[in-house]
Amino acid sequence: MKIKKVLTVFGIIVILAVLSGFIHSDDKIPEENKVKTEVNDQSATTVQTEKSQVNTLDAREGIERFFSFTGFANATWGHIIMIVVGLVFIFLAIRFDYEPLLLIPIGVGVLIGNIPFMLDAGLQIGVYEDGSVMNYLYYGVRYGIYPPLIFLGIGAMTDFSSLISNPRLMLLGAAAQVGIFITFLGALTLGFHPAEAGAIGIIGGADGPTAIFLSSKLANGLNVIGQTALGDPIYVKNLIGPIAIAAYSYMALVPVIQPPIMKLLTNEKERVIRMKPPRSVTKLEKILFPIIGLLLTGFISPSSLPLLGMLFFGNILKESGVTRRLAETSRNALIDIVTIVLGITVGASTQADVFLTSESILIFILGALSFMVATAGGIIFAKVMNLFLAKDNKINPLVGAAGVSAVPDSARVVQNEGLKADPSNHLLMHAMAPNVSGVIGSAVAAGILLSFLL
Repeated sequence: MKIKKVLTVFGIIVILAVLSGFIHSDDKIPEENKVKTEVNDQSATTVQTEKSQVNTLDAREGIERFFSFTGFANATWGHIIMIVVGLVFIFLAIRFDYEPLLLIPIGVGVLIGNIPFMLDAGLQIGVYEDGSVMNYLYYGVRYGIYPPLIFLGIGAMTDFSSLISNPRLMLLGAAAQVGIFITFLGALTLGFHPAEAGAIGIIGGADGPTAIFLSSKLANGLNVIGQTALGDPIYVKNLIGPIAIAAYSYMALVPVIQPPIMKLLTNEKERVIRMKPPRSVTKLEKILFPIIGLLLTGFISPSSLPLLGMLFFGNILKESGVTRRLAETSRNALIDIVTIVLGITVGASTQADVFLTSESILIFILGALSFMVATAGGIIFAKVMNLFLAKDNKINPLVGAAGVSAVPDSARVVQNEGLKADPSNHLLMHAMAPNVSGVIGSAVAAGILLSFLL
């Protein structure tokens, strides 16, 4: 036990001696080393200070960079105006039920297309930026892919019985196309290139898919229409967005635009004319009509085949009775999907920096005049036809207003105006004849313009 105590005490003494040596060695450090140590300490402090300043600058630059990418930093009055336009479209669709299947997708598309972002930053957001999702979806608009698919669905929905039973009403649909050619001349007068004028004129048909199809061929921003003095190419303006928005806007506003014109051009006596009920149509007639129509319109205007070919194909699916699944898909799932994508991309194409131009304002003015002239053309031609018809076989002039291609909205407007004049006079079935013939007529007119102007 004593030996262990001695060893323990000895160990403690050794430890204390060692610690004492270290303490004294620190006291004996030369002054030079102390100076060096102080300098090193000061340098370390300086470096740490500089690092903290750099970190502060990096944080500030990061915040500034983040803000520069936000919509708040890139917003302009143009973006605000277009966002308001998109909200108005959505409001009209929900509050007044104006073509909600079209105006809501378009309205949301306008909002998407006008969220401000930094241009040329490689973000791949905008509909006009290569590689963006919206740009890929817009491909179907720019190259006219979506309109034929829309026509396929329309064909699978349409019943041509009223037109087959009373073929003379097809003339009213043809007469309403006068608005297209008058607007074409007006656009030429205002200085638009013939290709651009042709695309603008088609708005008078009140047929959105046809307007998109023709503008994608004639006013797409890709076609060369001349050269500068230096030999550089001059491209046609890209008017797809303004033309599509104008066409769909006037389609939605059919219940607002047409009634005043109908009342102005007809009197009370004409509005109460009763037309003979349409005869029944056989299944064979329903099957033969789209086949004959396809061949006839194709030979008259081959350029209209992408539209009318799909229209009559869809109708054959419907009337054949043996392709119900295909007909159901065409008039439901397919047309709904295409309508969604078409509406979103057309709306997104209205970026403020592209859409808000003097040309867009002129297009909307010309489009309104075109639609009014088309409505008036159908009504006036019906009154002219009545001059040569027997008293018991007259046409109610209101039916002529349905000659525009807004199916079935124009026919519904005719029905409503007819009921106001005579609550027992139902004109819907009669109005459907010029209405569906207007679809065919506007597509033929588009084909004629395309063959002359492309």
